[in-house]
Amino acid sequence: MATVAAAKTETNVAGPPEVADPSQVAPKDARQLTRLFFDQLAVLEEGTPEYQYARNTLIEMNMSLVRYAAGRFRSRGPEEMEDIVQVGMIGLIKAIDRFELSREVEFTSFAIPYIVGEIKRFFRDTTWAVHVPRRLQEARVQLARATEELRSRLGRTPTVKELSELMSLSEDEVIEARVAANGYNSSSLDAAINASEDGETALQDFIGVEDGALELVEDFHSLAPLIAELDERDRQIIHMRFVEELTQAQIGERLGVSQMHVSRLLTRCLTRLREGLLTTG
Repeated sequence: MATVAAAKTETNVAGPPEVADPSQVAPKDARQLTRLFFDQLAVLEEGTPEYQYARNTLIEMNMSLVRYAAGRFRSRGPEEMEDIVQVGMIGLIKAIDRFELSREVEFTSFAIPYIVGEIKRFFRDTTWAVHVPRRLQEARVQLARATEELRSRLGRTPTVKELSELMSLSEDEVIEARVAANGYNSSSLDAAINASEDGETALQDFIGVEDGALELVEDFHSLAPLIAELDERDRQIIHMRFVEELTQAQIGERLGVSQMHVSRLLTRCLTRLREGLLTTG
């Protein structure tokens, strides 16, 4: 294990102290070595191998700070803890890049808020089932606190107006925050919500309806080549009747023919298209 004394004896003017395995430096020694390496960063030119070595060594030596901060969130489970530690490392690197010895504070005290802040930001940005704007994420927390406070005070669920007055928000903003809060958690469509002798009933059995418009999409797709086969006048009549939504009399005025003649032409066109659909179907 590297010690402060060993590191000092290997210090030279050209570069920072050499540490065999920075990740194995004891926290007590790391505190003193950290100051030595920050002294070096202050005089080394950024981008040089010596500067990179000093910076990387600082990161490895202080990984214990990340593990310490991540320990506060161990209830999240082992799988998520790996992500938490990775995010905490980002906070540590930011702290190293922004720390100055002139602050006259311990690096530990400076770095922990950066690490914890990065982890909390990670939770805030990734734990929502549906992404919503950050202002609404923050409003959800404020809404939950205000609701609990008023419920305790009033003995009932507060109204939107009462919440808006306490939160200093408009009623529309309170309603928006309530709607956004629905995006925090999600349920599987296969989730069982009722059990009976016939078995379990899934959530998907109660939501969603058949969209008749989907059949229209298929019909339009099939109609396109059939309409393309009509002559110019027939296509024009179809367009005026079903796109422009003109009456038969209005179509007749445009074409200079009687309404009865337009009716016969439409009937002929529609019969041809219908037969074409039945054939292709």
